[in-house]
Amino acid sequence: MSDENPPRKNAVTMEKLINLCKRRGLVFPTSDIYGGLGSTFDYGPLGVELKRNVKEAWWREMVQYRADVLGLDSAIFQHPKTWEASQHLQNFTDPLVDCKVCKHRFRADKISGGKCPDCGGELTEARNFNLMFKTFLGPVEDSAAVVYLRPETAQGIFANFQNMVDTQRVKLPFGVAQIGKSFRNEITTENFIFRTREFEQMEMEFFVKPDVTEEAKWYAYWVDFRFNWHIKYGLEPEHLRRREHASDELSHYSSGTTDLEFLYPFGWGELEGIAKRGSFDLDQHAKFSGKDLTYFDEDAKTRYRPWVIEPALGVDRAMLCFMLDAYDEDVVENEARIVLRFDPRLAPIKVAVYPLLRKGGQPEKAIAVREILQRHFMTAYDQAGSIGRRYRRQDEIGTPYGVTIDHQTMEDDTVTLRDRDSTAQERVAIGRLVEVIRDKIGWTR
Repeated sequence: MSDENPPRKNAVTMEKLINLCKRRGLVFPTSDIYGGLGSTFDYGPLGVELKRNVKEAWWREMVQYRADVLGLDSAIFQHPKTWEASQHLQNFTDPLVDCKVCKHRFRADKISGGKCPDCGGELTEARNFNLMFKTFLGPVEDSAAVVYLRPETAQGIFANFQNMVDTQRVKLPFGVAQIGKSFRNEITTENFIFRTREFEQMEMEFFVKPDVTEEAKWYAYWVDFRFNWHIKYGLEPEHLRRREHASDELSHYSSGTTDLEFLYPFGWGELEGIAKRGSFDLDQHAKFSGKDLTYFDEDAKTRYRPWVIEPALGVDRAMLCFMLDAYDEDVVENEARIVLRFDPRLAPIKVAVYPLLRKGGQPEKAIAVREILQRHFMTAYDQAGSIGRRYRRQDEIGTPYGVTIDHQTMEDDTVTLRDRDSTAQERVAIGRLVEVIRDKIGWTR
């Protein structure tokens, strides 16, 4: 597969997106008033809605619409033996080097030429650096109280395997999915919310019979399913590709991994990983806990530990990709505009309501319409400035539909419904607005 970066379909740069996110309340630097805190971010009113919609889209397709996947929410703190069993204490490391001149730190595997990329100075010998955050549970800070902020959500699923089997009457194949915070003390962070130390993951462990044919079937299924999910919700097909890991880059638990890579403005990079984990995790937790952690196959009348296929996606990184591919610049009515062409299901605000004039009862009518709509959709209200400027403000944050209350509304209870992308308008009766907008979106919470 070629590593050359083809041109992207839109003109977005990371700088343009970062500026838009800050200006319109999508993403703020954490502790901004104090100068920020390295590679940590807060999500503003629009950003938190976009994140919720991305998570909801994942949950609907991965859990709600299926009969073979269950949900779980495991704790961030796990027993320390969890990370010993999973080999995170031994293997969850990156090679670290320091510049002897400018003192900057880098991942050794990202440096070429053996010199500091910032000043050209000499680098130290590489040493392994564990990425887990360590803290203490309880009031006494000693070795017996050491715990870790989880670096992945997956181990909480494996630790609950027997609970799920015993309480849910599941039969293979089945999956367990969860969404939650993870923490990695990355040596270097980069590119806005692409790589951060605190992030949310959407992971699913899909348990199958320990059979090579069965594993291969489900591995191919989940690679295709996840690839198509990203396209379904708005990523450009030419900005997405599959990349199979070479044998020398596989994780210690994996016999095969496919990365879904996205074409960022800075080049191809990982978006989601789908891995064959075998029975490694259940074997390890059985060994360290002394529990059986096997599944009884009633048809075969035998016990075994299932193998696992794991699709794992970062919420923040998915959000970044959806924003990058939604970003567009065009001209409407001789005026340049920025528009986020989100799939309506992901858009932070689904519909905006505008009174054409600030008189004649139009604001009061508009507020009444907003109250109807906001019971069903995230709804904005705007009466400041010309109607064209108000449209542009909502286009810039990706709001797919606008409802304008005008003179005719006061006569016949119809409104103008405007489409963000085409700018086309149609008259709709107020009594049908919810139905019409719901049909256009596809689904709502």
